[in-house]
Order: sequence, then C-alpha cells, then structure tokens
Amino acid sequence: MTERYSPGLPTAGLQGLLKTVPAVIVAVSLAMLAGCATRPSPDVLKPVHLRGPVHSETAPDRVNVLAATNRTLDSVRGGFGSAWAENPTYAQYEFSAPPGRKDTAITYPSAKPDPERQFAVIGRKPLPKDAFVQEALASMQPDGTIGIFVHGYNYSYQEALYRTAQIAADAKIPGTPILFSWPSAAAVAGYVGDRDAALSSRSDLDSLVTSLSASGKVKRIILFGHSMGGFLVMETVRQLKLQHRDDVIAKLAVILAAPDIDIDVFRSQLKDIGRMPIPISLLVSKDDRALVASSFIAGERPRVGRLDIDDPVIEEAALKQRLRVIDITAIQASDGLGHDRYASLAKFGAQLASFESGRRSTAGDVGAYVFDAAGAAVASPFRLAGRVVGAQ
Repeated sequence: MTERYSPGLPTAGLQGLLKTVPAVIVAVSLAMLAGCATRPSPDVLKPVHLRGPVHSETAPDRVNVLAATNRTLDSVRGGFGSAWAENPTYAQYEFSAPPGRKDTAITYPSAKPDPERQFAVIGRKPLPKDAFVQEALASMQPDGTIGIFVHGYNYSYQEALYRTAQIAADAKIPGTPILFSWPSAAAVAGYVGDRDAALSSRSDLDSLVTSLSASGKVKRIILFGHSMGGFLVMETVRQLKLQHRDDVIAKLAVILAAPDIDIDVFRSQLKDIGRMPIPISLLVSKDDRALVASSFIAGERPRVGRLDIDDPVIEEAALKQRLRVIDITAIQASDGLGHDRYASLAKFGAQLASFESGRRSTAGDVGAYVFDAAGAAVASPFRLAGRVVGAQ
C-alpha cells in the first residue's frame, strides 16, 4: 500500500523503505543475535594500572570523557542500572585506547588488560554538578564548542561510555566529549520501556544543556543523538523551545544519526521547534535493518533514519524545512545491521565540530547530500564536512 503524508516533511516515496514481513523478521532476528553477544559487566568501569611506554608510536592513546547519567547506582554489581534516578550522577574518566585501530569494534579489558588490543579505564573521578560543568568549560574546544553524545536503545552505561571513548580516540577530538546516558534497559526486549525512559529523561538533558550554555565562553553545543537518542534530543530541543529558551537553542547544533523517530512525530517536533539558527543534520542509511525492525514494532511506520534522499520529494522537504539530510550508506558498518555507521565517521578526521563550521549557515548549507566514503572525508560524527556529492 502506498503511503503519502501531508506537507511539512513529505514522505511520498517512502513506501519502498519498508521491506517485506520476512525481511523484517530477519532483521529482528539479527538484532536479537547481536544483543545476545557477550556484553561488558560494570567491572570494566574500574580503573586499571597499565604498564608500557607512555610516549611512542606504539603507545596507547589517552582520551578523557565526561559522563552525566540519570541512571540509578547499582550498589550490588557496581556501575549504573536501568532505573531512573532522581538526581543525576557526574564523573570524569580517562581511557587507554589501543593504537592502530582498523575498525570501530571495542575490545573490553580482561582480567589482565592488554593495552595494545583493549580499551580500558585508567582513571575515574566522581564530580558534583558544579565541578562537572567547570571541567567541561575548562576542557572544551578552543573555538568554544562542547559536544554531547546521547546513545540509543539497548545500551548499558558502560557500553555507551566506551563508545564515546572510541569516537573521541578515533577523531582525536581537541576537547573532552560529554556522554549523557539515559536509563536504557540494555535489553533487546526493552524497546518500549526504553522509549519511555528516553521521554522521562528530557528534563535532565535539558538541565545539562542549559547549565553549559549559561557560560559566555560556550559558543556552540553539539547535541549528537544516535537512534532513540535522537528522539530524546529532539524532545529536549522541543521542550527548550516551549520554555522560550531561545538563548540556549541559538547555541545548539543538532545532529541525528540513524534517528529512530516516526516520520509524523518528527514533523510535529519540527513544527514546535521552528527554524533553528543552525540547521538540523540527519545522517541516514537506506539499508539500516535495525530501523526496519523498529518500523515493524511500531506498526510498519517509517523511521526518519531511513529516508531516501534519491527521492526528489525528500530533497524538496529538506530545503523547505532547512534540514541537512546526509546519506552515509557508503560508510562501512560493523554491527551487521547498518545501524552503527556513525561510529565509523570518527576515523576520518581530527576535530569535533559541526557542518556549520563556525559560521552562520546559508541557504546553500541545507538540502540532501551523499557522503562518498572514497572521497575527501568527514572529520567525525560531529563534523559533517569534506566532500559531499550532489549538494544543492
């Protein structure tokens, strides 16, 4: 059955996005198999002491990550659980990252960590919120940019933390990235519960963003949301708009990677948010099978992360709504589902920045683009620059 939606973010041409029911079942099965793989326990959050050269070509990289979470502390296993905490927790981590990484796979530390193969926490310090904000301000990029990563569905705290460290290590970010970890159940069967948890986290992410933006030193806050984390980011920006916090929104650069957002919900969010000073960027892939599965769960409703930019209607909609819709299908994925391509973008560059590149956007900065992985590269998931083919 062909579906067409009313103007706003038109979705004509999206009827080819959803596969047949057998294909959806295969995608769901693949997602379940991925979820059954060995997952890291909270033990990987415990700092370890590593021996070896500190400064050499073969020495592990050192990266810092700031983490804010509204998950409850797990007093039994350590780390953080999947229930919502009334008061967020803040911390600073130092990581050792193995040199010469060829892909985005993360090898977690064993009982005797191998710094040449494994990521590992080598320093951890809890912080009160005021100290956390001051640390973020002290370690932001020279141009006044702060980056916040919001993970997606089926992530534990430690998985999200290590993923942030991987992105930072591969991108060689000059500032310290911030992870905001909401209380995902970290379970394949937890999709509906995760969506509720994301919704309940809007005010906590709002509070973090508002606290950081209060400083005149902060010129830009990159809100990078992956999958269901993109839904949380959009809901938070919508909440800020309804609160008339245009002063905060003026500093936001929103990037949504494989956003797991219903098309009509996204249209409604855009209507409430209105035109943003820095256009919203969407990283989409036509063959994202994880989003096929979420579409199936949602009653075969198309997801924003699978928009087909070859459809002229989508290109027209991107221009009308002042969106950057960037197809990254050419980027290699490592999860077997085509859902984690965003993590591979980091290896292409060395700066945490946005497509906006330090200036106000012009009409030429919006529209539909294709990233050619064989051409000049994107700098990181937070920088959508380099060669784009078919720019309007």
